[in-house]
Amino acid sequence: MAKDTWINLLNQFRRCVDVVRGELAKSIVGQRDVIDQMLAAVFSRGHCLLVGVPGLAKTLLVSSLARIMTLSFKRIQFTPDLMPSDITGTNVIEDVAQAGGGMRRGFHFVRGPIFANIILADEINRTPPKTQAALLQSMQEREVTVGQETYPLPDPFFVIATQNPIEQEGTYPLPEAQLDRFMFNVHVNYPNLAEEERILATTTTGRPPELQVVLNGTQLLNMQKVVATVPVADYVIHYVARLVRATRPGDPAAPDFVRTLVDWGAGPRAGQYLILGAKAFAAMNGRVNASTEDVRRVAVPVLRHRIGCNFAAQAEGVTPVDLVQRLLQAVPEPEPAKYAKEPPIIPDDQAIEPIGLV
Repeated sequence: MAKDTWINLLNQFRRCVDVVRGELAKSIVGQRDVIDQMLAAVFSRGHCLLVGVPGLAKTLLVSSLARIMTLSFKRIQFTPDLMPSDITGTNVIEDVAQAGGGMRRGFHFVRGPIFANIILADEINRTPPKTQAALLQSMQEREVTVGQETYPLPDPFFVIATQNPIEQEGTYPLPEAQLDRFMFNVHVNYPNLAEEERILATTTTGRPPELQVVLNGTQLLNMQKVVATVPVADYVIHYVARLVRATRPGDPAAPDFVRTLVDWGAGPRAGQYLILGAKAFAAMNGRVNASTEDVRRVAVPVLRHRIGCNFAAQAEGVTPVDLVQRLLQAVPEPEPAKYAKEPPIIPDDQAIEPIGLV
């Protein structure tokens, strides 16, 4: 692919992101970092976990994103009595007409709400681990197995889950295997004074905002292709590998505070998501390749749920976010000059259609 064509695609990508942000701003006041991290996960074919106290518009954010895209959307309200079949679907017995006449009984698969492009898993920690596990295969392999049959999920497909961190009664903490399926763990904070005044002024008039559809499935798939093909230099990969390995207390390169305060660190999937997240933010800003600064920007949402603090850390009040911030200071960035190889331009066999807008 020619360099001019690639730059033109990046410009289209950035314009599309700006339009999406503008539409979301009609219903969501502030929360720019939350929106950008959620969009980065979507553009990277990843899943996102939104954590915040009630009333911060987490559900509204996801439903607004679905409204500006011509994609199928399903909301699953997770409750203690929710069963795995309520998510994936189930086989039911029904009478089927035979070719030569007559009827016979057979099994028919009734699809569950997981068969949609956008899944909102609302209050995901309110259902038992057995039901939470129903999402594991769909989030990783993008398919569902029921009985002896495996059914592919629509493409694009991504899960955005919400979680309330302050109410623990009647909840079931997500197992590490489930948490690891989420690319980003995004904490939604309170708005500032000016934002809260604007929220109060705009949401109490009885006139809901009119959101315009700006993206369809094909355009989103092309945007995901753009992100996947953003070049990453060798020194950035080296930095990501060192950063991830530094989270593991048993690694020789781990800092002393990691050996003292961490039970277990991040796996290779964390490195993959750091690179994909860096690619997404580079493309969203119209830059031709990902940098270490992009990696540092996504380090907290990627690593905060992949570092297990031990009792000593809890006793000292040290959180995974504190550890990630200390790691970013402890792991030095490589010098690009030592890596002679330049970031590659997109290979000729990567065919990406123009993105455009609806």
